[in-house]
Amino acid sequence: MSGERRKAVRAVVSGRVQGVFFRGWTVRMAEARGLDGWVRNRRDGTVEALFAGPADAVGHMLADCWNGPDPACVTDVAVTQAEDPGTTGFDQVPTV
Repeated sequence: MSGERRKAVRAVVSGRVQGVFFRGWTVRMAEARGLDGWVRNRRDGTVEALFAGPADAVGHMLADCWNGPDPACVTDVAVTQAEDPGTTGFDQVPTV
């Protein structure tokens, strides 16, 4: 990753995204892309994630979120800029 520009974004994914292994899928995909951050369910039925890493890998992850795992039905991915947490790995964190 040396010399590559890092980017950090917060994504809130809407649709049928809880109870369909979306968080587990997100962890697996983010780790495969070398991203740092976290993913969690929200009580409003959405899934929220923070993705940080090389800008192109973040962009690809956001594009992947529109599909998610097979049982998911994504209707929106709302993205905002976020503060880069640094190199932390990628985790599933508690619901908020």
